Amino acid sequence: MPPSSFLNAMQPGIIVKRKVRGLTRSALAEFVAKAARVARLRGTVTLMVTDDREIRALNLQFKGSGRPTDVLSFPAPVFVQGFAGDIVISAQYAARTAHRLGHRVSDEVRILALHGILHLAGYDHESDNGEMARHELLMRTRLRLPTGLIERSGRHKTEARSTRVTK
Repeated sequence: MPPSSFLNAMQPGIIVKRKVRGLTRSALAEFVAKAARVARLRGTVTLMVTDDREIRALNLQFKGSGRPTDVLSFPAPVFVQGFAGDIVISAQYAARTAHRLGHRVSDEVRILALHGILHLAGYDHESDNGEMARHELLMRTRLRLPTGLIERSGRHKTEARSTRVTK
């Protein structure tokens, strides 16, 4: 199992190591629950908001890249019942992106959480010929979020910045 040393599959929830202005832990938990329902994701999700240093270390450990990234998702092994997986978001990366795109950091964290949830639900923009991008667009619209991660990048398949970690 991925970085579950800091995430307990029996007590999923929201871990905030790096606060995001305008986004409380309870509001993020509500959003994750709603987005998971909309995505028809089975099982609970644990989400951690951290900084570039920690997400860089996780990216290096699990993907072999020493660069920070915006979001990592760690789907639970199929034999773990009732748990969908873990999502890790860099608040610093989200802040830079939100500033560049002119929207709130809290919205960017929600966009990244939605993207991670779709990965946990089995979507993979690197190999699905746009299926994840279509679902992200529909869900983003339904959840009233700014432009989605895949959509705004104008890139598909392997060019997308976020990472789904597989075992």
